[in-house]
Amino acid sequence: MGEGVLRAGWAAAVALALASCTPAPVGVSPTPPSRPDRAAEASLPAPERSSESRALARYYARVQSDLLAQGLLRTDGGGRDTPFDARMLTENFVRIALFDEYVENNGAMVARQTESDLRRWTGPVRLEIEFGETVPPSQARDDRAALSTLAARLSRVTGHPIRAVRDGGNFHVLMLHEDERRGYADRLRALVPGIGQTALRTITDMPRSTFCLVFAFSEGASREYVRAVAVIRAEHPDLLRLSCLHEEVAQGLGLANDSPAARPSIFNDDEEFALLTRHDELLLRMLYDDRLRPGMQSHEAAPIARAIAEELVGGET
Repeated sequence: MGEGVLRAGWAAAVALALASCTPAPVGVSPTPPSRPDRAAEASLPAPERSSESRALARYYARVQSDLLAQGLLRTDGGGRDTPFDARMLTENFVRIALFDEYVENNGAMVARQTESDLRRWTGPVRLEIEFGETVPPSQARDDRAALSTLAARLSRVTGHPIRAVRDGGNFHVLMLHEDERRGYADRLRALVPGIGQTALRTITDMPRSTFCLVFAFSEGASREYVRAVAVIRAEHPDLLRLSCLHEEVAQGLGLANDSPAARPSIFNDDEEFALLTRHDELLLRMLYDDRLRPGMQSHEAAPIARAIAEELVGGET
């Protein structure tokens, strides 16, 4: 993606390579190395950030300001100007839940829309947020509260057990400044035993045009997610950070793709909406409906998705 293309983030589904590692049992988070006691450090000023990180913060502040000036990054969830019906909801679901946005090619993640099959979590999702040492305590408090609110909303919408935790997480949200992220490879290996070099490089070498990203991991040939890591730039101003949080967590639950036809939605690269919309909540409800199963292909899932969409919205627009 080029510098001129504004994106909130992207997602990739990855099967853990287990031959050269000893992963934790399915559904059990590996024990990470010890970390500094953030509570004890809460009253201390954050360490000094690099000049590059400060320059990025100014850049993303301008990006957010420009998007808002264009009427983008809406937080209203859509309304009379964004109608959709069961057919549209079904088509968007198939495109977003049953296609991948990126594929691995020669050690790199390449943008290529590819048909896939249905993936989601079957065990409880424990969202744990982690901050780089240069993230100010006030920002960390706001982001932790935002994650707790989002977790409760997602659990209600999907009917799946999703909660924010302080430790023992299996879905890690990393809020990192530039220099911290570049040096995070060892920590990532501890959080996700078996993580591949492609995923590591994608995270540590994020270009400026990538605002945030998520990798969701399954084991072997399974289509059931057991771990995920979302990386969000701590340089983002408040709304862009919250937008990244909404999109990457939702994509890490199984809505891995974007579609230009999806509206009102955050799963659309046009940046019209900053936060999850009612349309997106319905996509998540469909994804976690018991009538759909991990591993289903589009020809199996589409008729069931249409029936669910009809139940959810009927002839409503």
